[in-house]
Amino acid sequence: MEIKSQFDHRGKTYKFTYTDGVPEIETNPSILDGVHSYCFYGDKLVIVGHGKDNNWTPPGGAIEKGETYTEAAIREIKEESNMKVLHIECIGYQDIETAGENKIQRQFRMFCVVEPYGDFESDPDGDILEIKLIDPKDYKEYIKWGEIGDHLIKRALEMKSEFVI
Repeated sequence: MEIKSQFDHRGKTYKFTYTDGVPEIETNPSILDGVHSYCFYGDKLVIVGHGKDNNWTPPGGAIEKGETYTEAAIREIKEESNMKVLHIECIGYQDIETAGENKIQRQFRMFCVVEPYGDFESDPDGDILEIKLIDPKDYKEYIKWGEIGDHLIKRALEMKSEFVI
């Protein structure tokens, strides 16, 4: 499935094209941007609270040079939630084009099953101040990613229902 969306933020227009699955050809490392992971611990969805803008998201962040999107997802999940990834797969990816700029950034969205290493104490970057384990049906109270976000939580829940430990 492909979903197109647009978002205006701080005077810039961002155009999103989301696609289910893994890209058919290898992603050019120069456009790799970020990853967010829909992580489940039991029946709960893990979300993280960003202190700087009082915003909730699934754990995630930048893909560092030399990292694959899967490696970045595992690192970000550990840093932002102190959770160990037991299972991970790609839900899909989105390409983001910023109006007036001639570049595309690619972000990946992952499905994960996780368990805590221990209590969450702090994010190494200091961006995440709190984690919550929520009922997935309450997703929209925290994360407002529009049609793409609605599709992602639906797909993540489908993948969770098919996952067997």
